[in-house]
Amino acid sequence: MKKDYLLPIVIAIFALFTACEQEESFITDGSIDLEFSLDTLRFDTVFTERGSATRYFKIINPSDQAVQVGKIFLENGDNSFFRMNVDGNPGEEIDETVIWGNDSVYVFVEVTIDPDDPESISPFVIEDKVIIQSGDNAQRVHLEAWGQNANYFPSRFNKGVPVVLTCEESIVWDDDKPYVIFGEVFIDSCRLEIAAGTRVHVHGGIAQNDQFGVFNDGFLYVLKDGQLQVKGTPEEPVIIQGDRLEESFLDEAGQWYGIIIGRGSKGSKIENATIRNSIFGVYVDSTGDVSLDKVQIYNTSSSGIVGYHSSIKASNTLIYNNGANAVQFILGGDYMMDHCTVASYGIDASALAATNFFCYDATCETNAAYRLNATFRNSIFFGSQRDEVTLDDGFDGAQPGMFNIQFQDCIVRVDDLLEADEGAYSNFFVDQCSPCINGERSDILFVEPNDDDYHLDSLSIAIDTAPVLPGILTDLANDVRDAQPDIGCYEYQK
Repeated sequence: MKKDYLLPIVIAIFALFTACEQEESFITDGSIDLEFSLDTLRFDTVFTERGSATRYFKIINPSDQAVQVGKIFLENGDNSFFRMNVDGNPGEEIDETVIWGNDSVYVFVEVTIDPDDPESISPFVIEDKVIIQSGDNAQRVHLEAWGQNANYFPSRFNKGVPVVLTCEESIVWDDDKPYVIFGEVFIDSCRLEIAAGTRVHVHGGIAQNDQFGVFNDGFLYVLKDGQLQVKGTPEEPVIIQGDRLEESFLDEAGQWYGIIIGRGSKGSKIENATIRNSIFGVYVDSTGDVSLDKVQIYNTSSSGIVGYHSSIKASNTLIYNNGANAVQFILGGDYMMDHCTVASYGIDASALAATNFFCYDATCETNAAYRLNATFRNSIFFGSQRDEVTLDDGFDGAQPGMFNIQFQDCIVRVDDLLEADEGAYSNFFVDQCSPCINGERSDILFVEPNDDDYHLDSLSIAIDTAPVLPGILTDLANDVRDAQPDIGCYEYQK
């Protein structure tokens, strides 16, 4: 009789253990895509004093089966500004988190920021990712916070969103607090004036929207009826750069897209300014124009200046550390550069490249051509290659009026150019570059290019070799040029 009572109990216990074993059979190979209550966790407070904020999101298992997540971790690890807690377990990395079928877990994220820290420690825009790794399947939730009190323009929630800036006459940026551009700003029917001493930081990265698809975020675009006036002074220059100021990002190129002077836009000026760490510095599109005076453009992943069938005037301008041809003129246009220094060291690209045509396909069967007028005076185009000037006339000299290019009192470095295109430039130092100095690699020119010091060395071949150009009385550093000026953007200080 007792055995009859024991049998159901044994069966019940066995069934219980069997059920537990089945319940503990988890999916671990990442075959199930988890869902999230949001794709970006934003801390929508600009910190004006030291403080902390906590927000959360949910990881949702849409399957009927239990999933074991291999690890959940912060991408930046020890260097993250964020701290994480997954279902009560704190840490930078949480292993083997179980999410039961049709259930979820909470991920709490905290950030603590002191905006009084230097910007090199507490950036304007602080980002990280929570990585949810199941087998080979890695999913991500983005984290965003704002560490510094700044003018976030047009707002802190504008990443990847185009905004058109319009006004009756002009908008002036002159606040002591920096301006942080978040997204794409199009200037239309308005003049944007950036006052002396203003700092502009552009948040870049890859973005996606319905209008542009996938694209590089973070740029200023001047439309046909818009205008950009950058009004720095020698004492208070305007700085336009990325928004990452930590030491490891100081020389990082390609952090934001660049400044675009759009098709037909007229009258933009950039004076006493530094543009750095972008993909390109200034791009001028068809029939647009811009003038630059006492401007530095460097640490770009592509060209410093690009002119596409446009008009550009530059004086006392320094361009260096570019990932492509430092100055590139395409499909002709009108260009003048006076007392400029364009340096191209350590890359397979020229300081200057100019053409009067553009190919729309790989074979150039579909193309366009337009005349090129370019004059360079008292300027330096130098670097580590045998040829730092690349010229390409689409008409091979058959239509001389389509390719007008003149160097006067310049220092260049050319070699193969003199024999290129069946000798089209064999008389380069008579027809296009006169008087000029064809520098050798061994010539002394700058103080130290390896340290990006492009002031003239005391033995530089550029000293006292240029004529006076009307209206250019000072150099990039606002030092007075003497009666026998030096070639390039800097006057040697005796």
